[in-house]
Order: sequence, then C-alpha cells, then structure tokens
Amino acid sequence: MISKFISLEWKSFIRSANFGKSLAVKILIGFFALYFILTFLSIGVFGYYILKKEFPDADPLKIVNSYLLFAILADLIFRYLMQKLPVMNIKPLLHLPIKKSTLVHYVLGKSSGSGFNILGLFFYIPFSIVLIKEGYSVAGVLGWLFTMFLIIQSANFLNFLINKNNIALGSIVTILVGLIAIQKFEIFDVVGFGGQIFDAIYANPIYSLIGIIVLVGLYYLNYKQLRNLVYLDEAVTKKVKEAQSADLSWADKFGDVAPFIKNDIRLIWRNKRTKTVFLMSFLFLFYGLIFYTNDVYSKMPAMLMFAALFITGGFSLNYGQFIPAWDSAHYKMLMSQSFRYRKFLESKWVLMVSMTAILYLLSIPYLYFGVDIFLMITAGAIFNIGFNSLFLLFAGSFNKKRIDLNKSGFGNTQGTSITQFVIIIPLMLFPMLLFWVFDKFVGHHLGFIALAVIGVLGLVFKNYFMNLIEKQYIKSKYVMIDAFGKEA
Repeated sequence: MISKFISLEWKSFIRSANFGKSLAVKILIGFFALYFILTFLSIGVFGYYILKKEFPDADPLKIVNSYLLFAILADLIFRYLMQKLPVMNIKPLLHLPIKKSTLVHYVLGKSSGSGFNILGLFFYIPFSIVLIKEGYSVAGVLGWLFTMFLIIQSANFLNFLINKNNIALGSIVTILVGLIAIQKFEIFDVVGFGGQIFDAIYANPIYSLIGIIVLVGLYYLNYKQLRNLVYLDEAVTKKVKEAQSADLSWADKFGDVAPFIKNDIRLIWRNKRTKTVFLMSFLFLFYGLIFYTNDVYSKMPAMLMFAALFITGGFSLNYGQFIPAWDSAHYKMLMSQSFRYRKFLESKWVLMVSMTAILYLLSIPYLYFGVDIFLMITAGAIFNIGFNSLFLLFAGSFNKKRIDLNKSGFGNTQGTSITQFVIIIPLMLFPMLLFWVFDKFVGHHLGFIALAVIGVLGLVFKNYFMNLIEKQYIKSKYVMIDAFGKEA
C-alpha cells in the first residue's frame, strides 16, 4: 500500500500544471542543496583533523559533544521557521477500503525522509567513520551515531507538535539565548554539562536506548493527533474561527498611508509565509556572531560588511524582494479602489524602514565586539534604509508571480523568478565592493562614511525616486493584474 501512495504522489507531481515551471529556479535550489551537502560532508571528513590541529591537547569528539546541546536547540528553531511539513491529499482516499492508520503512518514516515533529517547525517556519518579510523571504540561511536540519528528524528516529530505554536517557539529561543548567556557570563558551565551527557553515551552506548523511548513517545503523540483528524467530515469541513483584531490605532499617526500599513501588519501576522519572514528577520540579528567571532573574517572586510547589512536588513531583504506579490491574492481588488499608488508603495517603505530601525536598536549589544564593528552595522543600517528600501520597491515592479501566503516559507519557490537573483547584485555586492575599495585604497572608516552617505542621499532624494518608482508601477499595473490573476 505504501508503494501505491508513493506512486500516486509521483504521478501527481509530474502531471501537475506547475511541473516544468521555474525550472531555472529549481536547478539553482538544487545547486544550493548540493553545496550544503558537500559542505557538511567536508566538515564531517576533515572536522576531526581541523579540531586536532587547532586544539592538540583536546579530544575532538568531546569538543563536538560540548556544543551539541546548542546545536539541537538551534535546529529546532530553524525547523520551526523553515521546515515544510509533509502533506497528502486524503479526500479521494477516505471512501476507499484503506485503513486510516495506514494513511497516518505514511504521512509520518514521509516526514522522516525530509532534507532536514538527511542533511545532518552528511556530517555525523563521515565524522563517525573518521573516529573509528582514528582508534575510537567502535561500539561507542556507533552508539553515539545512533543517538544522533534518534535526536534528528525526534526533533522532526517534535516540530510536528509545536508547529504554529508561537509560545513554543518563544520558549525554545528563550532557553537557547538563556543558556548562551549563562555560559558567556560563567554562571554555569553549560558546555561542560552538555558534553558530559554525550560523552556518557559514547562511554556507555546502552544509554542510546533512552533516545528510542523518546522517539517512540513523540511518534505516538503525533500518530494519536493525526489519527483523530483522518475523517471525511474533518477533511471537507471548513473550520470557522472568530476573527481577532489587534489594536493598530497607533498607526494612524502615519496619515494617509495608515490604512495600508495596518493591512500589511495584518497580512504579515495572519499568514504562514509572511510570518516566517518576520520571525526570521530577528534570527538574522545573530548572523554577525558567525563573522565577528571568527578571526578568519577579520582580514576580509567585505564579508564583515556583508554580515552588517544582514543584521539590520533581514526583514527588508526577505520581505521587500516580493513586493507587491504579497498582495497578489487581492491585487485586482486593490487596483479597483480610488487611491494614489504612491500611498500603497510608501506603506511598504515605512514598514521596511521601521523594521530596519528596530533591528538596528536590537543590534546595540554588538558594541561588545568594538566600536568599529558597531559603526559598520550603523553604516549598513543607513544604507539599508536609504538605498536598499527604495531599490527593493523599484525591483518589485518587475515581480509578476503570484504567492500563496498559506504555504510554508521553506522549500517554496512560489513567487520566485530571475528578478530575485538579479537584485542581489546591487543590494549586497555593490556595498561590499564599495566598502572593500575604500578600505583597501582610501581608509577603513571612510568606507563606513561612503555607505552612510549613499543611504543619506537616498533619504534626501526619496520623493524624487518614489515618483519614478510610482510611474514604473503604473506602467506595469495591468501586466501585474493579469499575472497575479493566474493560478500559481
């Protein structure tokens, strides 16, 4: 029966009207997937020797074990925001003599093959092979590897249970940040404690059986939850929820653009994909930790500027590149209303600038890494506000692909076109190149000033550029109406 389900899904995929569309985008995503696979594989193969070289007096396995607790929590957060849960259209099957339990087991089993579950194994398996090659206990390494596999699968099924629960996400983020702070300020040795747990599994592989109990428990909870939903009335009945509206009266101070800002805020918070973009923007705040804590990047100023731009521009870059496709579902209705297009565009600009400003304020703790780093982040924020926000609005006039807001943000190429890949050049490569030139030939701090000046000029001539952008949108208005009216 399982083989028949797989066959049906494959036929549904290749016979879909969307099959063959955006082939270039799919190929590009495939290259990205291959890149990550090769990266994890390389770290798995050479990680042991790199750690041994950098820390000759330490055990590489113990170093890895010490940080696994943080990695597991970070993986849960990433899964919550990015993992697209597997679905199956069960309506045509419910009247057939197929056990409902079989349907549920298939959906749950399908999730086990998710790319999120496979990617980590490209590190753990090669790393384990290297450990055995270097003389580690075969039983201990296999027990450790088996535990990693169980943890990956447990995280997968836990994500099923907590998905769409913002309280659960907030709790995990709080725990992770709290543990990092506790370790940073030496309140408690979290790294040592986490290391002891996984060191014990290596020393006594029998402890890996605890992972089986946890995995079985999470699988059962998921099975019980889904099994209660596999009924025809559940499949065809639309749930009616009482609409809840937050008080957005504070937005009235923005004047004529206030109604559009309110609609944008409601759209972001009520839909999966936009909410994912919003929440992900706060994770980009930690992007700098990858670069500013690594001495390798200290000699690569362009990469440091790349991080600075992302820290405050996470929302603008991810939300702005799909303007106005976020409104594609009701674009026809919007364009039939009596309002100036400029107000619609300014609401998007205000939203991007406001979020950039908020993220900049939240980036103040980066002063810990020095004034130069914070000046770099400040210059990046001004550039994002003055240049990137306007350029993203202009680039949006070329967006002609509809977006389904209810679909997950990860693995979803809907709305993606060559436009998204072209605009990355002026948005990221231009400021990086400009900063590198000034840093190399003129002066480090003058690079900050150059980017900030461009941002300030964008603000000074904002009205002029907005008029040009408005004309471009009006020119493309009916083409976009036609494009957004088509099913994605």
